[in-house]
Amino acid sequence: MKCELESLDRKFRQGFGVGGETASPAMKSAIEDWFCLYFGEEAPEEDASQRLACLIVQKLCRACFAEYESEAAGFYQSCLPALDRVKKQAMQLALIGGEAWIKPVPAEGGIYFTVVRRDQAVVLGRDGLGRVTDLGSGMRMVKNGRTFTLLERRSLDGGGRLVIESRLFEGRGDTLGVQVPLSVLAETAHLVPKLVLPPLGGLGLAPLRLSLENCVDGGPEGVSVYAPAAKLIHRLQKGQRQLEREFENGASRVFASADLLRRRGRQAVLPEGLFVGLDDDPDSTGITIFSPKLREESFLARKADGLRDLESLVGLKRGLLGPVEAAQRTATEVTSSEGDYALTLRDLRESWETAAGAALETAEKIARIYGIKGPEGESRLAVHWGDDILKGEKG
Repeated sequence: MKCELESLDRKFRQGFGVGGETASPAMKSAIEDWFCLYFGEEAPEEDASQRLACLIVQKLCRACFAEYESEAAGFYQSCLPALDRVKKQAMQLALIGGEAWIKPVPAEGGIYFTVVRRDQAVVLGRDGLGRVTDLGSGMRMVKNGRTFTLLERRSLDGGGRLVIESRLFEGRGDTLGVQVPLSVLAETAHLVPKLVLPPLGGLGLAPLRLSLENCVDGGPEGVSVYAPAAKLIHRLQKGQRQLEREFENGASRVFASADLLRRRGRQAVLPEGLFVGLDDDPDSTGITIFSPKLREESFLARKADGLRDLESLVGLKRGLLGPVEAAQRTATEVTSSEGDYALTLRDLRESWETAAGAALETAEKIARIYGIKGPEGESRLAVHWGDDILKGEKG
């Protein structure tokens, strides 16, 4: 899969005369790898059919919101349904890329939300606390056989005001092409080349970021939930490919002497792919059957060990990925894994509460700027996680 991050960075250098994604080369490579693992892009000699990264993300997201309920008062009440509609998408993209941004968008009917994923955004600046202060994002559209790229840059001016610059380009394939008026497309006709908004306390985006420390280069970038286990996932995918090859090679074969493989007019010949014996070997004349013994048990034992290691690195409960019977070894081990799993879910839920509160707060500020009305009263958000501990209010 082509690295979208590199491509977008290049387009911003060309389209805005700026570039220089803050992520290091190692970090950009890691981000690309995380998304490749999730979308099942196979590296050489690997079998990604089990989609381990996808499985991890789905299980964590489902468990996180299994008994989720939310309620709000004031202006938040009018925005909450739209926010809840993107909560799982936002969480999954944050689990994959380590960081995603929830974007409130003003519309005629109120505020709706979209999600900006990490591999489709270029971070052009961060402050001393690691918060993004300059961000570029891109969208590719094909209309009537013509390819368009919309670039959006969000930055802060000296007075803390939000500056949103939008530029539309027409090109071919992955090339940016030439700049065209925003009015060319109905989808971009409402945009203005440069919009300056009053201070919103940031870029008008709510970051959803995992609490994991950067284990790639120690920088300010967020990391995927399976970043510590990325190499192990690749190893497991290689092991899966070896296991498949073991079955392929273990199928019965026929050794045949070379003279039997020659074509003789219209007579039937032996199928291709047979082992060919040497003519000077008396034991290899004619046809003999070769059926090797499969080493399935050894491969599966190694795979089970790898899946248990993967569960530990990601913070999952024993048996979520690997065989249940192999996972239930000792009561101490099971209790420990359940505790790690509970802490993993707690961290994810805390991250979502923080992001949800920030998204609704930003949405209210944007609504005031655009004159969008909503319920009166104090704005509050209450999130409930079922019979878990995490409950709270943000206002």
